[in-house]
Parts: sequence; C-alpha cells; structure tokens
Amino acid sequence: MARREAHVWPYARAVTSAPGTTTHAEAETQSAIRYGLNFATQDYLSLASHPSVQEAAMEALRRYGVHSGGSAALQGRSDISRALETEIGETLNTEHVVLFSSGWGAAFGAVTALVRPDDHIVLDRLAHNSLQTGANAATRNITHIEHINVDALRRALAGIRAGDASNGILVVTEGLFSMDSDSPDLRAMQAVCHEYQATLLVDVAHDFGSLGPGGTGHIGREGMLGEIDLVMGAFSKTFASNGGFVATRHPGVRAYLEAYGGPHTFSNSMSPIQIATVREALRIVRSEEGDARRASLMSVVHTLRGALAEQGLTCLGDPSAVVPVLIGQTSLARVASAGVLERGLFANLVEFPAVGVRAARFRMQAMSDHTPQQAREAAALLADAVREARERLAPPGTAARQVAA
Repeated sequence: MARREAHVWPYARAVTSAPGTTTHAEAETQSAIRYGLNFATQDYLSLASHPSVQEAAMEALRRYGVHSGGSAALQGRSDISRALETEIGETLNTEHVVLFSSGWGAAFGAVTALVRPDDHIVLDRLAHNSLQTGANAATRNITHIEHINVDALRRALAGIRAGDASNGILVVTEGLFSMDSDSPDLRAMQAVCHEYQATLLVDVAHDFGSLGPGGTGHIGREGMLGEIDLVMGAFSKTFASNGGFVATRHPGVRAYLEAYGGPHTFSNSMSPIQIATVREALRIVRSEEGDARRASLMSVVHTLRGALAEQGLTCLGDPSAVVPVLIGQTSLARVASAGVLERGLFANLVEFPAVGVRAARFRMQAMSDHTPQQAREAAALLADAVREARERLAPPGTAARQVAA
C-alpha cells in the first residue's frame, strides 16, 4: 500500500490501445491515461499488428468460432492445431509436438509429466518460474547450478550418478535468459547430458522466432536443430498469442506429455483464433520477411544498447529483443520507475525476488517496428529518470553518483 500511495508501484498497468511501439496505458495507482513510447511489450517482431496475422485470426473466427470447446484430450483440437504441430516440428527438426494453452503450462506440464519422484532435476538457478515450480512439484531431488556453467553441470551430474546409477535426470536450461539476455553453450551441455545419461530440456520462449537462422533461436545458431532432447517454448513473445509447446523426437515422450501433462489434459486447448494467429506468425517468421524483421529488430537493439551506454547506463548480456538495464539499488530503481512513467516511457521494472537484492533493473523489450530514433529517445528518457532519482535519494552533502548501485 505504501508504494501505491507514493506512486512507485509500476505494475498492473492497463493498456487502452493495441500494444504497438507507442501505446496508451493507465497506471493502477493513477487514473490518468498516459501515452508514450512502449518498450514494455513482448511482441518482438511486431506481428500482433501485422495485417495478415489479424486476417488469419478473423478467418479462424468466421470458420471455427471463438472457443476450442474442450481440452486436447476431449475434442479441443482441430485440423489447424495438428497443422501447427507439424509446422513447429518442421521448423525445429523434431517430429513430435504437443501444444499447451500457455507457455507456463507447457513448462510446468513437461517437467511434471516426465519426472518421477525418485528422478533428479538439475536446474540453472535463473530458470523460469514455471520450470522451478514444476521441478518442486515433481521431485525432492533438485540441484540448482551456477548460471550457464557447463563445468558446474558436469560436477552436479557426476555427483548424482555417483550415488544413483538408475533413475532419470532432467537438466533444464533456456535458449535465452530474459533477465540477463545471455545464452548457454547448448552443444556442450547436450554432450555432458549424454555422457551421464541425462535428458536436456531447453526453454526457447524468448529466442524462438526472434533470433537465429530462420527464427530457430539459439538452437539454430549453434547448429543443434534436431539434436536437443526436449524443446519447450511459448508463443507469447514473438508469435502474437498465448500458448506454448513441447517438441521431441520420440513418440513415447509425446504420449507421456499428452497423458500426464496436466495443463495439456485438464485445460482447454488454445482457441482456433490463437492457433491461426500462431500459424500465420510462424509462416512470416520462416519467410524472407521474417529475416527482414529480425534484421530490423537487431538494428533497434544495437541502437538502444549503444544509446544507453552513452548515457552511462549498463546493459547486461548479449544483443536480443530483451535489453536489461542494470540499476542495482532497489530504492533507486523504484523511484526511477515513477520518473520513467512521468516522462512518457513504458519500461518494465524487475526487482527482488525476480532478481537479486541489489540487482534491480529495467527490462526493456524492443520490437522490429521501433525506429532507431525511438530507441535513442527511450534511452534519454530512462537516463534522465535515473539521474533525477539519484538526486532525490542522495543524502544532504552526498554526491548523487554515490547513491547508485
């Protein structure tokens, strides 16, 4: 309540227009609707507003209606659902694909369907909440390892196998970690997993579609298509829709996911409108237009990261649609978040417990339809808000720069 009263509660904004490069939104604690630059939306290739994507959704509405009518186990699938499964499999070179009504459900469902109580899970300590929650629901045998550290993975697997030669081990990582915009060495991880008879699951929610050759993400960049044991993804970042999937080369794994993946069996399927939206978005992702949109996105990303650096701000990780801007001190980041909104910039504040206690940051999210000028303007607005916040928090007689993280 105190943060709401002080107007430093930046969450639960309500948009009043389509989530484009600019948007109108209303803060939860303020009645005034603000208009500004939008670097807070997950629409990396700007496909939510693409005319052919919208027309595909309208055509599905006319043909199938608005509702799937049931879970995938009980007639909630459609012919276009099966077509989407095939098309994702072709893109990732995996024959078997299972759809879920959310990316969170795909992650949770995959882990809980495949891991038995006596099995083991080895998780990157920064893995998505959905994967962490699934692990906690599946087994007590959980090992967290240092972020994207292959040596730590080898030590963990060797330790597990020293005491348990028979039960399964699921290793969980991500193609692109959204809080830090960095990626693991997938080829090395898959090799270590095979050495210790472990199964590797890679969550590609943030890189599938927006990075890599033909939109194949970090897996494609490493030349690992068809070689990763399990690939799990979400449609909500690049494919203009809710929903998610798990892809595998093995029919038995697919059968387990369909039978024991709770969010697949006991939740209604994606609606026909969502399926049609994702199919058309995937078609664009795999096309020359998709290549052009990824190039435009990366041009914006490089401009934004460069402009932020010129303003004295630190960007984490590697260039991707996610641009984490490290602030550090939580109080500074909270005060700056109010200033950001006042200046007409939408950028998401991320703080503890989503990140470390002194690792607060703004997670800016670029879109291919942003212009370089908008990127430069956003960097200037963010930097100005941070400078003002430092001055407000600086004790009397203390240099404002000493208040930074």
